[in-house]
Amino acid sequence: LSEIAPELIEEIGERREPSTGLPDLEVGEGEKVVLRFAPNPNGPATLGSVRGIVVNAEYARRHGGEFVLRFDDTDPKTKPPMLEAYLWYLEDCEYLDAVPDRVVYASDHIPKYYEYAEKLILLGKAYVCFCKRDEFKRCKDAGEACPHRTAEVGTNLECWKRMLNREYTEGEAVLRIKTDIRHRDPALRDWAAFRIVETPHPRPEIRDRFCVWPLLDFESAVEDHLLGITHIIRGKDLMDSELRQRYIYDYLGWQYPKTLHWGRMKIHEFGKFSTSAIFRAISDGTYTGWDDPRVPTLRALRKRGITSVAIRKFMIDLGVGETDISLSLDNLYAINRKVIDPVSSRYFFVWDPVSVEIIDAVEMVATPKRHPDRDDLREIPAGSRVFMCGEDLESLEPGDRLRLKNLYDIEIVDTKLPTPTVKRIGTAAQEWCAIEEKPRHRIVHWVPDGQDDYFRVVVRAPDRVYEGVGEAAIASELGNIVQFERFGFVRIDSVDVRNRLVVAYFAHR
Repeated sequence: LSEIAPELIEEIGERREPSTGLPDLEVGEGEKVVLRFAPNPNGPATLGSVRGIVVNAEYARRHGGEFVLRFDDTDPKTKPPMLEAYLWYLEDCEYLDAVPDRVVYASDHIPKYYEYAEKLILLGKAYVCFCKRDEFKRCKDAGEACPHRTAEVGTNLECWKRMLNREYTEGEAVLRIKTDIRHRDPALRDWAAFRIVETPHPRPEIRDRFCVWPLLDFESAVEDHLLGITHIIRGKDLMDSELRQRYIYDYLGWQYPKTLHWGRMKIHEFGKFSTSAIFRAISDGTYTGWDDPRVPTLRALRKRGITSVAIRKFMIDLGVGETDISLSLDNLYAINRKVIDPVSSRYFFVWDPVSVEIIDAVEMVATPKRHPDRDDLREIPAGSRVFMCGEDLESLEPGDRLRLKNLYDIEIVDTKLPTPTVKRIGTAAQEWCAIEEKPRHRIVHWVPDGQDDYFRVVVRAPDRVYEGVGEAAIASELGNIVQFERFGFVRIDSVDVRNRLVVAYFAHR
């Protein structure tokens, strides 16, 4: 990176140097900073998740603290975890230079949550409720206690143990935290902490070991305390979670972590999105998978060639503020362009290609630069036929003149399909060789139409799939980001030499 874009190192900062967008943390003298990112692994990291990874890891770096990746995977029914997503998050953290110091699986700690639930029951701060959902809602909305709220501690403890012993069925009983039943916000009134779930957990080591599962607010509250989390940085949509969790902290005499919240982030290109909505679209065939270039996941951005350096800077520059923001991915693309432009080799790619016959063609080898700032050259053989872009031919008429880049000038003879014809202009080499010569006509790109001189190229982009041909040297760039001239930056995803096929993913212009 120091060779490619040294200015970005200054902007992002070394491991402990502050970056431009993030405010200072409130840290006590001698306090060890511990932060966490806690996703539900029911799908891969979306842009919202990426923000959580980058910001929390960056703060841990600055303060020489600890960054914890915790999987809040205690909902095996409504938002069941995907086994692949556990690994995907670990890969994504590594890609973002945010390798966690600890990885925690909440589903490993169910017995510990039971212990704290029992403590709250013994304190008279939790009770087992048998109300139907609509019955409890009527009580809650009216600010009235349900019939089970006043049960004795011993009765609640016995009912709790019967829940654990599978003596009740799903939906028959929940454990609630006693709060203010007349709280001005109904969402904070006697919220549910545990419920019975008969759906097995996806993790093989868990499966059906437990039937009573904590809801997120309870699990997260206990985990944050056990992990020694000092600062919680997350979206403002979870502000109510803090208010609910503070009841537990107050009852058990714990100190709640310091908190920062950011507002909602709306990306113009994606609008509103959710992991569950993306999953449905994948299931019905709308998207090809979690790395489809049209979806707002890190897997998709990685496949398209959006670098971790650009993503980190983009997220850090957003800062941490409660104001909702609306922005375009063009901001991210501009940062990424700074990173990849100095190192991306250039190649000719022609989409929607048309084979053109050249009258008076000269057998030669064009030698364009691999990169404008480097001296190494590519070799592209040229004969009597080349591929040109259909868009370039559509607006042309006989007599119009063009320059085939790094080759020679041509004049349009006939644009009729299936075999348009052009003729080479000039009789001496110095008149038509265009390597250093200042162009006299509009420049267009081309690809040789010889059996071994090109590869078929498929470019998957957010707006469409482009099919065309490219110079053969593209096949040497597997896994790399390159620039198709006059088209944009792409990442070469696969190369099939036998069938002479390259598949690439579009990054941006």
